Amino acid sequence: MKFLRKIFDNAHATLNKKESTKKFFPLVDALDTLAFTPNHVTNKGAHIRDAIDLKRTMMLVIIALIPCLLFGIYNTGYQHYRVLGGLDTASWLDMIGVGSLVVLPMVIVSYGAGLLVEFIFAIRNGHTVHEGFLVSGMLIPLCMPADVPLWMVAVATIFAVVIGKEVFGGTGMNILNVALTARAFLFFAHPTKMSGNEVWVTGYGDAKQAAIDAGVPFVTMDGTSGATALGELVEAKAVAATDPSMAAEIGSNFASGGYDMYHSFIGLIPGSIGETSSLMCLIGAVLLLWTGVASWRIITSFFVGGFVMASILNLVGGNEYFNLPAIHQLMLGGFMFGMVFMATDPVTASHTDKGKFIYGFLGGFLGILIRMVNPAYPEGIMLAILIANVSAPLIDHMVINGNIKRRLKRVKIA
Repeated sequence: MKFLRKIFDNAHATLNKKESTKKFFPLVDALDTLAFTPNHVTNKGAHIRDAIDLKRTMMLVIIALIPCLLFGIYNTGYQHYRVLGGLDTASWLDMIGVGSLVVLPMVIVSYGAGLLVEFIFAIRNGHTVHEGFLVSGMLIPLCMPADVPLWMVAVATIFAVVIGKEVFGGTGMNILNVALTARAFLFFAHPTKMSGNEVWVTGYGDAKQAAIDAGVPFVTMDGTSGATALGELVEAKAVAATDPSMAAEIGSNFASGGYDMYHSFIGLIPGSIGETSSLMCLIGAVLLLWTGVASWRIITSFFVGGFVMASILNLVGGNEYFNLPAIHQLMLGGFMFGMVFMATDPVTASHTDKGKFIYGFLGGFLGILIRMVNPAYPEGIMLAILIANVSAPLIDHMVINGNIKRRLKRVKIA
């Protein structure tokens, strides 16, 4: 470590010799503070001495995301062999190999594009590189479909960092979650690459097109496509309006298609890379709650909000989508992933204790409402959390004003 420390010290000394090279200080400083505890101190104003800094906090979130990343790699390979054939003969190493070739390039492109923007803004504005993108760079590929093109990942990342964060002043100033901003950009700019059967299983679209070009029917190994569980339920709901008997058949095939409670909880279903496994998300939640990085108020109220909305629609009934048990509904899509890693973003969430309960409940409630009622959009967690992000300042304002009014009343009584 002394050898590495000496390298950084020499680099700092070299850059500080000339005015023309001082502007590149953020490049070396970013690597220095990542490897060693920063030696920066506050010169004025109130401050708290603590053993952990922002970069270490971000690293804890990265560690909490590792289970989702590893399972996402495995599940990407698993879905590839399940749909396109060879699941019986493929080993877990084969699945990890296919998944790694898909997921790791997305992670590299995400970090490369995002950090490039961060370095440009740091050099231009003369400040150190902000640590916030350490987490966003991992969240962006994990909330993407497996077959999204790499250039789209790069464009979405650059858009999210510039428009979603830097224009507001950088880390700590943004009002929208950066990763969800990237996903929303792709969803509205390139919807066909963010939804549909082809994007959830790597190679599915290529195999289908090859069959069409060859003039032969495209038949998957087990007769199922790469549709997500929510996509299947939306299909059942749409068919119910014209042919109730057919809708019942689709609903009965839901569990047999691998979308039962067990597979939904474990995560062996099609979906965005990091969001399919509720188990991996809960493992990450335990670490975040144990270390105090995430707010238990937001996680608890988010879950309760989603459960309440799903239970209400259970009572309404009318189709297979509404009749799905509430707890099963919460295991599908990006609900758990959004609850643990997106809604708990300390920058874009509410900051008051009471406001966190309101914020979390609003996100979970709206997420299930948009998912189950909107006929054109089978997932609503992204939009719900973005709406909650925008509402967070208003929620805190109302909570603070309420506290002020109560204190003024106590003063008058006294």
